[in-house]
Amino acid sequence: MIHVDRQAFIKYFKSLDRALFLDKPFKKMADFDIPLPIGYGQTISQTSLVTQMIMELDPEPGSRVLEIGTGSGYLTALLAPFCKWIYTIERIPKLLETAQKRLEDLGYQNITYRLGNGYNGWAEEAPFDRIIAAAAALEVPPTLLEQLEPDGRMIIPIGPPKIQDLLLITKDHSGNIKQDAICKVVFVQFANKP
Repeated sequence: MIHVDRQAFIKYFKSLDRALFLDKPFKKMADFDIPLPIGYGQTISQTSLVTQMIMELDPEPGSRVLEIGTGSGYLTALLAPFCKWIYTIERIPKLLETAQKRLEDLGYQNITYRLGNGYNGWAEEAPFDRIIAAAAALEVPPTLLEQLEPDGRMIIPIGPPKIQDLLLITKDHSGNIKQDAICKVVFVQFANKP
């Protein structure tokens, strides 16, 4: 069952200028469907992948979403209108500071920010209806599975540094976990253990 209004999402996606989330040297490349650097060894993913991740995440208007890896804030901005609240974690202080200012200046008000390692999620705000990670782990962190609500969905890249499987993980009403590989991806790794 699809909850996100795909037409509304695509319309909003087309209206959101990716250049707003890039530094000056890369703004002119914002319309290219390629990953671009955002500093500190991090990247903003290509637009086609970000769109696919959000469609697979399938947020609902009432969803509480945990985002691991705020980065530039682009994914956060795309999610914000389609869920109730986003809890976003970033481990690089300057990236978090810049993303928070950018998102606040753009008028987003349903976001809570946290500086830290996302490997163990955000226990104080758990459970979450949706979890999305923009950084790869070698294996699915058990704490994230615990923090996922029944009937919840998680998108996370799993695998070694060179190439990973982008997994859609679903938890049914009884707590049973199912994993489906969506595609091959290359994401930066986040620390496996804080």
